[in-house]
Amino acid sequence: MKNIELIVPAIHCSHCVHTIKMELSDMGGVEKVNVDLNSKQVSVSYKSPASETKIRDLLADINYPAEK
Repeated sequence: MKNIELIVPAIHCSHCVHTIKMELSDMGGVEKVNVDLNSKQVSVSYKSPASETKIRDLLADINYPAEK
């Protein structure tokens, strides 16, 4: 199991939090998603077939790109 923490500046409200959690949770291999509205931090625990690249790509696709 791998863990990543990403900063997502576009998180502004509880709807943003819900959308990110829902979309990432649907990705194969994603075990746990935590989103903090105040710090704009997204923490993801995952295993294959998920990867950091796939997680970042999905966030960008749903208009919540993570900082580099």
